[in-house]
Amino acid sequence: MEDNKLFNEFPPVPTEKWEEVIIKDLKGADYEKKLVWKTIEGFKVKPYYRAEDLEGLEYLDSNPGQKPFTRGKHADNNVWEVRQDIRTHDLKEANRIALDAVERGATSLGFCAKGIKSVDDMAVLFKGIYINAVSINFMCSEDYLSLLKLYVEYAKQRGIDPKELCGSCAFDPFRYALKHGRFHRGEEGDFQMAKELVDYGHDALPKFRVLTVHGSQLHNAGSNIVQELGFSLAAANELVARLTDLGCKAHRVACRIELNVGIGSTYFMEMAKIRAARLLWSKVIEQYQPECDCAYNLFINATTSEWNQSVYDPYVNMLRSTTEAMSACIAGADSISVLPFDNAYKEADDFGYRIARNQQLLLKEESYLDKIADPAAGSYYIENLTDQIARGAWDNFLKVEELGGFCKAIRQGYVQDEVEKTARQRDLDIATRKTTILGTNQYPNLLEKMGEKVESGEKKSGKCCCCCEQGDEVRVLKPYRGAEPFETLRLATEKAAHRPKVFLLTYGNLTMRKARAGFATNFFGVAGYEIIDNLGFATPEEGAKAALESGADIVVLCSSDDEYAELTEPVCKALKGKVKSLVLAGFPKEMVETYKGYGIDEFIHVKTNALETLQKFQEKLL
Repeated sequence: MEDNKLFNEFPPVPTEKWEEVIIKDLKGADYEKKLVWKTIEGFKVKPYYRAEDLEGLEYLDSNPGQKPFTRGKHADNNVWEVRQDIRTHDLKEANRIALDAVERGATSLGFCAKGIKSVDDMAVLFKGIYINAVSINFMCSEDYLSLLKLYVEYAKQRGIDPKELCGSCAFDPFRYALKHGRFHRGEEGDFQMAKELVDYGHDALPKFRVLTVHGSQLHNAGSNIVQELGFSLAAANELVARLTDLGCKAHRVACRIELNVGIGSTYFMEMAKIRAARLLWSKVIEQYQPECDCAYNLFINATTSEWNQSVYDPYVNMLRSTTEAMSACIAGADSISVLPFDNAYKEADDFGYRIARNQQLLLKEESYLDKIADPAAGSYYIENLTDQIARGAWDNFLKVEELGGFCKAIRQGYVQDEVEKTARQRDLDIATRKTTILGTNQYPNLLEKMGEKVESGEKKSGKCCCCCEQGDEVRVLKPYRGAEPFETLRLATEKAAHRPKVFLLTYGNLTMRKARAGFATNFFGVAGYEIIDNLGFATPEEGAKAALESGADIVVLCSSDDEYAELTEPVCKALKGKVKSLVLAGFPKEMVETYKGYGIDEFIHVKTNALETLQKFQEKLL
């Protein structure tokens, strides 16, 4: 009780007092515009949260390891599997990579299983690997049931009890349909296969997850967080509903499902997404009244984003995937797969695999994030994000259910329409540089050249999990990377016979000319153009003369709005028709038409659609 005396010296401050101070500090600026973050998911994030914002969040009454598992599945730790996915189809090479991975800290392995046709193939793949000591995950097989039977036979030959083996197979009829435009064996055939996998897994591989829902597919097609979670939940629910109709018990289906989510760079929201996933899964499963509580223990594998990886400045991908992995482990993901930093443009090598693996090991061994159950607990901000994401995802789930379930929703194109709508907005944000992809649409390394490092699709064949004709039952949902349009511009510049030159004609006010020269350098640098900067010119005529002598294709006027009045006309008179384009950095609204009359072709400023503008320059210059 003595401790309470300390707190008596600091009386509580009501929210109204905080708001008064904030409004005063804003000095008339709009509170909403300055301090409230409007997410692409459609909800608002306040600048701060307080204990009162937790009122009504019922799940906070539970502890880690208790339903609804929002706070994690472990009561006394936060252990996760360090997973390394190996994409090569060559079994001997896959074995070599896997052995190295296990020796260096991986506890879970993912294999592309297309090349496995016999028990002898299994022996090649797993030579020297104790399959009962690591989790084995099979990806991209055309017949998972036959594959699992081979795996069980191989285990028995090695004297290993298959019932002790842990892992998963990536059977997902929805992923196949959204990738190839049709169900592999037809819709009914795929669900019958899912039933056979669940039945076989229950008897032969009780610790194996034989069904996967790939939310990461939606993520890498440009979806937002509530879409990825809501639609993934609907897909998982359809698996349970359809398979129980076929005679499976609900808990047997539910505990065989793995949710594979993509993890992006919105750090705290990605934490909240995983926590919300467990909350909503519990809400769905309780409707089936499962016979065993194991049904509530949704296994979540988090894979770092492909969508936000970039070809240029690729080491930044290490920073992106580190924060993504950190989001996943703090949220309590069961396993995490970090993609190699150079995954966007080449096949992974030993260095890429090592860095990806070590990113997780550092989070474990040096940050001790595996030691604390629910590290995010008590954060008003994260708890509120969890609630908002759960509500938004639940709305998406209900919309799909109203359409008759996930199969009907993708056949009608509803899911694809919603994801593509969000993807278009995200693309626009990148094009206008509202969203920054470091090194790609902002702050480029002007000396970097990546054209020779980018491998062709044929060299990266390991990325393709299965090849077949496209169908027309379901509209395909295409994965892509947000950086691709800007990369296309810059790669085209590298391949061109002539690299365009941009001359920065700096004049007048030192602060303004430097700021606008920096802006112009960024603007044209992302397209790979050569930038010729200058210290500043004493007169417009001197600047125009130097621009001509440089042989520049583009001349950018960099000065203050006031000084453009004395700079623009003489420069345009000297250079119009002698260079390919005259550009002004800024947008002096009242003088725009006048300056166009002098000969200015383009105005570049913070609201410019940089991608569209640079594409026009490419058409003109290359």
